[in-house]
Amino acid sequence: MRFFASLFFFLASISGLCAQDLVEWRGPNRTGIYLDKNLMKSWPGNGPKLFLEVNNIGNGYSSPVVYKNTIYVTGRKDSLDVVSAYDWNGKKKWESVYGHAWARTFPETRSTPTIENNRIYLASGMGQVSCLDAVSGKLLWTADAQKNYKGESHNWGIAESVAISDKAVFYVTGGEETSVVALNKTDGKLLWKTRSLGGTRAYASSVIIEKAGLRMLLAQTANDLMAINIENGEIIWSYNLVQHHAGQMGKGANTNTPLFYNDEIFITSGYDHPALLLSLAADGRSVSLKWTNPDFDSHMGGAVKIGNYVYGSNWINNGKGNWICVDWNTGKTMYDTNWFNKGSIISADGGLYCYEEKTGNVALVKPNPEKFEVISSFKIEKGTGPHWAHPAIYDGKLLIRHGECLMVYDLKK
Repeated sequence: MRFFASLFFFLASISGLCAQDLVEWRGPNRTGIYLDKNLMKSWPGNGPKLFLEVNNIGNGYSSPVVYKNTIYVTGRKDSLDVVSAYDWNGKKKWESVYGHAWARTFPETRSTPTIENNRIYLASGMGQVSCLDAVSGKLLWTADAQKNYKGESHNWGIAESVAISDKAVFYVTGGEETSVVALNKTDGKLLWKTRSLGGTRAYASSVIIEKAGLRMLLAQTANDLMAINIENGEIIWSYNLVQHHAGQMGKGANTNTPLFYNDEIFITSGYDHPALLLSLAADGRSVSLKWTNPDFDSHMGGAVKIGNYVYGSNWINNGKGNWICVDWNTGKTMYDTNWFNKGSIISADGGLYCYEEKTGNVALVKPNPEKFEVISSFKIEKGTGPHWAHPAIYDGKLLIRHGECLMVYDLKK
């Protein structure tokens, strides 16, 4: 028995190490919750110490990630999407083109790198899915997934940060041929494609969940949330989202990665679309609506679950929104508070990090369901354009991207 117990803990530790080899959009499992500990519980008046500033990274709204002590960030240069690698002194190791940038309104790069086993996986603004070597920047393969599978984009193009499994890269096409495709991680060739549920693609990035032995990709099109068997492309169930989209403004603009906890799925998007909590059946093969909340309509800033509550910001109009907390179990709004403007939210070491999108204020907020309790704040002065890039935390550092400027702040005690 002691042998098997030791073997179990050894395998668990190996599994943990393997999991750490993956970095992606909004941190582990795409929850927005980063694993860093021993971070400052309050900041000096002018904010945490600026550790590093890098300029001319290319224009974009994607997040930086850190993999094996290297910072990776994407950006638009001319009409191309590029990914760059930097060391912690700000020296550029390499820069590589991985596809064509979105050609119409809001052409800035939006795809955050997904990196595993020294390979980077990305989707360009025009739908090329590519794989690059993380050490050298060499392009290993590219597939024009949008063109090859007759994808149909929503009004403002492609904003997907691709999800991966042990075998596949997943890309949401939308359109009448298929809704989602899986490409081989080794060479980009098609492994499977789902049947089409109709409708264009949306903007949200997908996430992988597991229930009753089923590993499922939660993917969104403009019309539907679907759970797809990652092994064969079977659509296990789908839930019509657009039925909750009153009016024409923002109809079909599903914008945020779902949160999954305790067999429940939280969905939010802007434009007065109510937040939804869906419950999975015991066998994972169907879903039912538990509650809706009309107050929590996060435009594109994501949400985080801390304890029994989910935190984020909401949409009043495209240029205005409040900060909000909702009870996960009941859907009750706990607070709906103005603080400069709406924006993105992440969490680490028990704190909330809020980055408002209009004037660049950043706050360390105590997770308190009774009020929006700002502990410390400062303002991002560098960079141009909307502050739409979600912040990230790695190695005790807060990484904030504003347009073509990347700033890194030291959060360690």
